[in-house]
Amino acid sequence: MSRALAAKLQYLYLDTGALYRALAYKALKSNLDMNHPVKLAEFCSTTEVALKNVNGKITVWVDGEDVGEKIRTEEVGLAASAISAFPVVREKLLSLQREAGAGGGIVAEGRDMGSVVFPDADFKFYLDADLEERIRRRHDELASKNSAAERSAISRDMKARDAQDTNRKIAPLTSAPDAVVIDSTSLTVSEVLREILEHLQDPLIADTK
Repeated sequence: MSRALAAKLQYLYLDTGALYRALAYKALKSNLDMNHPVKLAEFCSTTEVALKNVNGKITVWVDGEDVGEKIRTEEVGLAASAISAFPVVREKLLSLQREAGAGGGIVAEGRDMGSVVFPDADFKFYLDADLEERIRRRHDELASKNSAAERSAISRDMKARDAQDTNRKIAPLTSAPDAVVIDSTSLTVSEVLREILEHLQDPLIADTK
């Protein structure tokens, strides 16, 4: 959805979750004990994470490697949720995210965008959906990429990630008080996009399909 909105507005698209996934990806490759604060701090201090604008698309790099689709597995997603609870990780990535959005003209996607990273953003939207619908969407997404995944495994991982993100002490998952909340459970991508553009009062609303 965020990617579609950015394309419609001709803005850059920033997937901040990819930054956490990138760190988690390297941590898994390194067999890092992600529950060990000291080791995690050392890992963060020696790992280079960068955002690069490649042909109008923001890409995530770790130690000079474009991690691309390598970070899009369920295992990496769950690990990313786990390490995001540590202040040292959030501190490392916070300035990088804010720097990317400093010039405006960007649609930033992430679980704490409006509440923590960009509290003064011009517009904030919090998209929600029933758990079963989110599971279905994730299953279909993986299937479209020829990635095998059982619904039961997706359900387990998604519930675990939601619990981790909601209950963490640092930047827990929550809607910013001034965000527009949209329940997308029964809406198509085009319908959600139209609703967002209505709030933005953008003339582009005339053509969202």
